[in-house]
Amino acid sequence: MLPVVACIGLGGNLGDVPAAIARAIDALDRLPQTQVRCRSRLYRTPAWGLTAQPDFINAAAVLETTLAAPVLLEHLLAIERHAGRDRSAAAPRWGPRTLDLDLLLYGQAVIAQDGLHVPHPHLHERAFVLVPLAQIAPDVMVPGRGVVRDLLAAVDAREIVAIDPA
Repeated sequence: MLPVVACIGLGGNLGDVPAAIARAIDALDRLPQTQVRCRSRLYRTPAWGLTAQPDFINAAAVLETTLAAPVLLEHLLAIERHAGRDRSAAAPRWGPRTLDLDLLLYGQAVIAQDGLHVPHPHLHERAFVLVPLAQIAPDVMVPGRGVVRDLLAAVDAREIVAIDPA
């Protein structure tokens, strides 16, 4: 299999999130047949969905991998579990979390399987995903939606603030 460029969204709002994101990036780089090509700065973003919770810290990473998308997703979920993420039915949707990893893009693939939807179905409308992704992959095409930089221009990103040096 030829390498595929995959884009990953990272975030959290419980505990030492910058450290959790750094550990997640390291874990991604140690995955078999996978190499992290670049990562974004960290951004502080207001909570989305359930807003009565701490702000989130978000980032994005670009990987090159020969892992199949479902296999890559299983690795992402394992990294989340290792960081203490609770994805049980008891955990509130859009609630606080130690670490969230989303498979945003897997090359130009469009995948609709149980538990795996690529491109991420809400990527195009979420500034907290688009801001870090546009920093490292502004010209990437989101199948069926357009180029990342154009998608970012269409959302309100005023509350997204970089929190680490460039």
